[in-house]
Amino acid sequence: MILTNCAACAVPLPHPAKQCSRCKTRYCGPACQEQHWKAGTHDQLCRKIKKGGGAEQYHANKKCKEAVAVAVEACRGRHEGQKCYICLEAVHPRTGEGLVRGCACGDRDGVSSPELGVAHVSCLADQAKILVAEAEDNNLDGKVQNERFNRWHTCGLCEQRHHGVVSCALGWACWKTYLGRPENDWRRMNAMTVLGNGLHDGNDPEGALPVREATLSTYRRLGVSAEASLIVQGNLAGTYQALGRLEEALRIRRDVYSARLRLDGEEDGETIREANNYAMSLMDLQRYQGGKSLLRRQIPVARRVLGDGSEITLSMRWMYATALINTGGATLDNLREGVTTLEEIEGIARRVLGSTHPTAVALGVSLEQSRAVLAARETPRGVGVEDDDDDEDGWETVSSEEAPTEAISS
Repeated sequence: MILTNCAACAVPLPHPAKQCSRCKTRYCGPACQEQHWKAGTHDQLCRKIKKGGGAEQYHANKKCKEAVAVAVEACRGRHEGQKCYICLEAVHPRTGEGLVRGCACGDRDGVSSPELGVAHVSCLADQAKILVAEAEDNNLDGKVQNERFNRWHTCGLCEQRHHGVVSCALGWACWKTYLGRPENDWRRMNAMTVLGNGLHDGNDPEGALPVREATLSTYRRLGVSAEASLIVQGNLAGTYQALGRLEEALRIRRDVYSARLRLDGEEDGETIREANNYAMSLMDLQRYQGGKSLLRRQIPVARRVLGDGSEITLSMRWMYATALINTGGATLDNLREGVTTLEEIEGIARRVLGSTHPTAVALGVSLEQSRAVLAARETPRGVGVEDDDDDEDGWETVSSEEAPTEAISS
């Protein structure tokens, strides 16, 4: 995580905080700093941390190396005999790391090409860093610079976001690249968001929480635009949701969605994203009627503006199908509509995202669960009598997992 806690007692730190004069490790006060040194905990690392560029840089480098190792291990055995499409080597010549793939390359649109998109995390990071630096050096406009920065989280070949532990490793690589810039530098602020999203994608909400809280605190302190602040608030709500703090997440997502409607209107991409997130919070609290009402209004908008292959559109339709199946008193027609919808979007997800993408995999599980629920209701109970009453006893709840819809601030 970003070093937002005292190195000795782990309490949240003010900004700015007391620092070690040599390596800049931060403490909540002189007492903790003295205790940390007397215990020998810091004395053993101080010179090494200073040599590594200071506490923040040393920590980020260490966490990035660990995250890359986790990503390589998770992909081990999938890319035997293949080479990185960037450096054309099987083993990275500088770091010695192995290959990964965390996008839709090689497994989408019904075609399996396992060699596509295989790379080293370090090569993906170097590529993104070079593209951003070129845009900066050539004074390209903000739109182009943002598009270049997106390579830190989105594959340049299939144009799908990296997911899982690969996203987490790239998040740390991005943060260690830009953390030394001034606090108000847009690249540093974006890097904090990329890191928070990466930790979230890597299923580490505890790690994502202090990063996203620090990001929001920084944005508020610097007085950034309302639009950028809304993105950060929405991301923080996602972490609350992952940690089970559902009511807190719902309040933030309701407020962010309402603000988006006022600022941008119903058909803006970010408004649609926040409608999806708000519906997700309602679903997590099993407020299916409210979720269905919101989704009925928003799904046609999402399909028209974003298209059927968008992850946000898929997420909305998935949640609506789940609400149809899980709402108390659902009829057989509700169940059949829910199953039909899941069958359609599961096929779309496999074609667009690839069959190994977390959303496609989870949709497949949800589809099988829903088919089982429907089959149980369609099977007659007793002698030739089909039970089509509204009794919920024996129902199996069908899950709708969160699709990766976190945004990057501009």
